[in-house]
Amino acid sequence: MSTTPAVAQVPLPTYAQAASLPSLVDGHVPEDFIDANGHMNIRHHIDLGATAADIVCHEIGVDDDYRSRRRLGVFTAEHHLRYLGELRLGDRFTAHTRVLDRSVTVAHLVSLVLDRTREQVACVMEIVLVHVDMGTRRPAPFPVDVIEGLDRWIAASVALPWPAPVIGRMGVRR
Repeated sequence: MSTTPAVAQVPLPTYAQAASLPSLVDGHVPEDFIDANGHMNIRHHIDLGATAADIVCHEIGVDDDYRSRRRLGVFTAEHHLRYLGELRLGDRFTAHTRVLDRSVTVAHLVSLVLDRTREQVACVMEIVLVHVDMGTRRPAPFPVDVIEGLDRWIAASVALPWPAPVIGRMGVRR
């Protein structure tokens, strides 16, 4: 008998809903992504979700220049991957990200990898980022300009008519 309390998962978005998000990564599964099981290895699903989230970070100003000039950055504190379907050699994929919430030092995101060949959601990767001072390697408040960028992405997410597919255990702790 499990002692872990049950958590209701939000239903997955439809393919059309997820595909309506801006495409941040677009490609086809190359041969070197294929594992011994004949499909794209799970590490590439993780990489696609992380790359899409990183593109959002760059769009709001958290990039290499930000790290070197301001000595600030983000670390992944937590992530969870729901693997939902195979991607095989030559399949087309896209990756999309929503920013769901933030605090002074933490951001909660979800990336979706879509199988464009079969028109389905291939995986969902939920991510918690912590903003850090690169000198102390400790949490540090987001600067105002980064908060404004995060808030734009959050507002776009809140405006969607479908809930983000989160597991219910991750997010910004208040």
